[in-house]
Amino acid sequence: MTSQSRLAISSAKKTVPIHFVEPGGLRRLTDDLPANAVQWAKTNGFGSGNGGALCVPDEKGKVACVLFSMAENANPLDAGKLAGQLPEGDYHYAEPGANAHLKTLGFLLGAYAFTRYRKNIGRHVRLAVPDGIDREALEREAESVFLTRDLINTPTNDMLPGDLEDAVRALGRQYKATVSAIRGDDLLKKNFPMIHAVGRASTEAPRLVDLKWGKASDPKVTLVGKGVCFDTGGLNIKPGSSMALMKKDMGGAANVLGLARMIMAANLPVRLRVLVPAVENAIAGNAFRPGDILPSRKGITVEIGNTDAEGRLILGDALALACEEKPEIVIDMATLTGAARVALGQDLPPFFTDDEKLAAQIASASGGEYDPLWRMPLWKPYEGQLASKVADTNHITSGGLAGAITAALFLKKFVDPGISWVHLDVYGWVQNARPWAAVGGEAQGIRALYSVLKSRYAGKQG
Repeated sequence: MTSQSRLAISSAKKTVPIHFVEPGGLRRLTDDLPANAVQWAKTNGFGSGNGGALCVPDEKGKVACVLFSMAENANPLDAGKLAGQLPEGDYHYAEPGANAHLKTLGFLLGAYAFTRYRKNIGRHVRLAVPDGIDREALEREAESVFLTRDLINTPTNDMLPGDLEDAVRALGRQYKATVSAIRGDDLLKKNFPMIHAVGRASTEAPRLVDLKWGKASDPKVTLVGKGVCFDTGGLNIKPGSSMALMKKDMGGAANVLGLARMIMAANLPVRLRVLVPAVENAIAGNAFRPGDILPSRKGITVEIGNTDAEGRLILGDALALACEEKPEIVIDMATLTGAARVALGQDLPPFFTDDEKLAAQIASASGGEYDPLWRMPLWKPYEGQLASKVADTNHITSGGLAGAITAALFLKKFVDPGISWVHLDVYGWVQNARPWAAVGGEAQGIRALYSVLKSRYAGKQG
């Protein structure tokens, strides 16, 4: 599944220059602009630092050049505004300056449109890739973000567990990976009881999809993504207002598939495994219930406190499998808790890890890639709040505090000691449009994570 818009990269021989204007920088550009451009800017009240684009006409009324103001120390991805503000045509950055790669990426991301269900695809605004930019790397990033956005934006009637499996298989075919799946009651036979329990009430069989790629001798990197294709809340049914966006509850799976695409497209020397437990948390007579006690692949028994906390259950079984082959690193991503949004908002996903080196690398990459992530603690004293009187653990706490932390602590129970593990609690959605992202599904953290993996493993190529 791919976006109809594709990458807004220009191959035209003649393109219109875009001049970046920083605060106080209009005078500096005087020698590079047409004679009337500065006066035109003054006439139109153009001011640097407000993030606006001004088209300067030539004598025939066509666009001769574009002035684009950016605030000092602005996010370079803000260049995505250009894709929405410029007339249809082909453009190039006259002098991209610092962060040229990110400014170009911002333009491409800002030009994204999800058009699967509509005929009007809007204007075609294209940008020539600046000299010195690694075009292949740029395309990998943009296309991978588009894959994640497309998957999340697709409504559940076209994105049930079988459709999500098809998306994994399509990605596997593209990069010659092997893909297998365990479905329905076979999950019980193969010892994935929590995945089965969460998904058994749906008319679409639950499944665990398993993608493998790379040489067996390379370092093992395993990605796990929550694939709840729709979440009614189960018998603890959500109110309608909370259910409206639940097509995005497979956003963790969509994000790990975007990250996997980056890894495979770059041919990183790793043995990649992607595990996607794909379910619909539906309501029927055979749905799992509050108070049930579920076995798990790890051997831990889990008391169900609320059927609307289903994502951590399917992740528990998948994480247990992930650890069985002792990978160097395990990354899980999930649209897991509202508590994470209460703590940090929609645009800043928290991550949890006990690996101090990995935490520092993620934090650094997050800043460098303008891909925001923020570390939160695996605060061990809170683990007692998951205690159960009838099972090894409950999967939720009785109180409403520190929900993102206690969810991460629950997941940690299924990760073997000594394995480098990081959990990301992402929102997977843009509620208020950004210059580089319209309202809708969004990739969060995958560019930062790819940067970490690239720095770790790219040097081992060859």
